[in-house]
Amino acid sequence: MFVCELTQDIKTLTGVGKKTREDYGNLGVSTIGDLISMTPKGYEDRSHRVCIGHQNDSDGTWTNTFVRAESVSEFGPGRKNVKIIVRDTENNQKAFLMGFNRTFLAKSVFPGCYYHLYANVVPYGTGLTSSQFELKPVREDSILLSNVGDLELNQGILPVYSLSGGLTQKTIRRDVKAALALAQGIDDELPQSLIAKYKLISLDQALREIHFPTSEKALKEARRALAFREVFYLQLETKRRPPVERKRKAIENRVYAAETRFVESLPFELTDDQKKVLSEIRQDMSGPESMNRLLQGDVGSGKTLVAWVSALHAICNGAQVAFMAPTELLARQHAQVADALFRDCGVTVAFLNGEVHGRPRQALLDQLKAGNIDLLIGTHALFSKDVVYRNLRYVIIDEQHRFGVEQRQALLEKGIEPDVLLMTATPIPRTLALTVFGNLNVSTIRTMPKGRLPIITYLVDDSKRDRMYQAVGVEMQRGHQAYFVYPRIDDEGNSDLRDVQTMYEFLSTQKYPSFKGALIHSRLPEEDKIAILNDFAAGKINYLVSTSVVEVGIDVPNATCMVVEHSENFGLSALHQLRGRVGRSSLQSWCFLAFEKNITEDGKKRLSVLHRTNDGFEIAEEDLKIRGPGELSGLRQSGFMHLKYADLEKDVSMMSTARDEVDSILAKDPGLISLDNAVIRKVLSLQK
Repeated sequence: MFVCELTQDIKTLTGVGKKTREDYGNLGVSTIGDLISMTPKGYEDRSHRVCIGHQNDSDGTWTNTFVRAESVSEFGPGRKNVKIIVRDTENNQKAFLMGFNRTFLAKSVFPGCYYHLYANVVPYGTGLTSSQFELKPVREDSILLSNVGDLELNQGILPVYSLSGGLTQKTIRRDVKAALALAQGIDDELPQSLIAKYKLISLDQALREIHFPTSEKALKEARRALAFREVFYLQLETKRRPPVERKRKAIENRVYAAETRFVESLPFELTDDQKKVLSEIRQDMSGPESMNRLLQGDVGSGKTLVAWVSALHAICNGAQVAFMAPTELLARQHAQVADALFRDCGVTVAFLNGEVHGRPRQALLDQLKAGNIDLLIGTHALFSKDVVYRNLRYVIIDEQHRFGVEQRQALLEKGIEPDVLLMTATPIPRTLALTVFGNLNVSTIRTMPKGRLPIITYLVDDSKRDRMYQAVGVEMQRGHQAYFVYPRIDDEGNSDLRDVQTMYEFLSTQKYPSFKGALIHSRLPEEDKIAILNDFAAGKINYLVSTSVVEVGIDVPNATCMVVEHSENFGLSALHQLRGRVGRSSLQSWCFLAFEKNITEDGKKRLSVLHRTNDGFEIAEEDLKIRGPGELSGLRQSGFMHLKYADLEKDVSMMSTARDEVDSILAKDPGLISLDNAVIRKVLSLQK
């Protein structure tokens, strides 16, 4: 039986009630097959004893040992934090366990008692500490009995899963074991010839080892077998996807006089990359099939300008153009810029969002249907049911990863086989583009506009925060502007994170009383946001205190300082986008990434990448290594990415091998009717 045929409901498992089933549902798990297909996000090696202080470095060591609790105390606001001092029973090494917001520990851990400790212990000051730990009480006599103690410390390699609701690691491990016990003899999904050729273990064994490895070697072999199956079917899906044959009237491949005048009127020259991409777009538009092109480029590389020139190219040929942005704020910004740029070109620009009602909306829709609007800019309102275009032949989707497949398709259906340009400021790593976008043309802008200086990035801890404020103040004295970005709007929720409202008061009264600041966040009405950003762009405001709403689309050349507080809580892509709000002129710009002392290891890795490089493509590759392919560039919601086991950075050769095998199989047996390939045909039929 194949995994997808294990359709028994998980509620049949002992201990899985209504609430647990709902929690599993949030993880996309409802059947025995779904449960077995869950992928551990990591592992805990509890196969042997590791004492406190053993081979510790700056990244810490996962300790697995017995300890005696020496003291338990509460501290912090509301006494919500608990500090536990323990000593290893083997080497007498002391460690401080910091239980933040874990008040229950004060009532469940007692001085003088013994515990099994599993913890990530790191050096801090002159001692060792841990804020990630698990304590389980044990009897002192079990520690003294070596064979019993060995059993306590040898729990094997345990899987760690993503959690939801009330689910715990213990619960999921129990249920996965029960599911595997029910699923005896899972059938392989690859031809036996491939399994033998590449010495892959069986799918049944691989699934059991991936959840509960008997050794590190077995885990490695399980991942290899599952990864090969995964990339094989990904390549097969790509190769068997029918080619897009959308016939329509082509746009003539020539540079119109209006385009030439538009480009010559710009205060700068297009970069070579921009010219190359425009040539590629014109070539696509002139072909018999609709263009399907992804334009990727680093923050500030000039993608939107390419979009405007290509839009003018289509408009000169009598086409209507729709430009869709992910947020109303960004869409309004684009509409204002486009209106100013096209004012002397005879192009009619309009803006549409969900807030336009009544007669104004109907008047706009009537003009659109009559063909009197050349370029319509907006959010998802562009594909509302009542929106009708006369001749929509070009669709541009900005920050394409923020839209789902259904949203994009709804807009495309408004036109007559329109050309499509998807844009992203989150560069797609080379390996990801190779694997996923095999049937999509990809254009890349790597060069930045002339005169741009690399942004200087500083990492700021508490000891450097005052110097950061001073440096930003000097820039504002020079007449330049700054952004201050925080993760929260207000202090509700008893979080220790700085918020925009509190920090706006602090900055305006204590740090920069002689400068004019403004507060902007998602709860403000759109009109207020637009007014504030317009004043900021006009130089009437010296600094903005904001949430991440300024992450994309804000272009103020005079802004030279970006301060991101609690930067360890932001993803690499978000930080790079925020940093890209400055450095948009020939002025030297700075980015200050302020972080807290309890920063995680992933947080350290992210900040070190931003400190080392301004190259968005390198950053995207590093983001892939740190986070995995999950949500990178929104490919999961796009329906492209469903990799669980393959590593797009490390398994390039495996992908190439799988692609060659797929090509060979389809060349020799396109109908998959041979006995060896019958298993592929069966798997594909079950996936429909």
